[in-house]
Amino acid sequence: MSIDDATFETLAEAALQSIADTLEDADADNLDVELEEGVLTIEVDDGGTFLLNKHAPMKQLWLSSPKSGASHYALAEEGGRWLSTRDGTDLLGLLAAEMSQVTGLNISLD
Repeated sequence: MSIDDATFETLAEAALQSIADTLEDADADNLDVELEEGVLTIEVDDGGTFLLNKHAPMKQLWLSSPKSGASHYALAEEGGRWLSTRDGTDLLGLLAAEMSQVTGLNISLD
């Protein structure tokens, strides 16, 4: 999807804020969630850390996960979903599954 820089910043920041808010509201005792300057850090008590950040030059969100590794997500033209540039995996679905796994809670990010 070809979007201008301002639109990317708005949509990416909204996605990061929504994910952070949902995880904070989940009240999982084993998560520490922090969103600062376009970088969402999710620390898990067992020592794992998830990082999700905006990458403005590529207009992507980049995820570093202790469960699934590193991946890049671009905004899809249809549906406005952040999809993996490698295999089309939906960012919110993947992250929700991994957060559910590490917290033991049923977490939905849709």
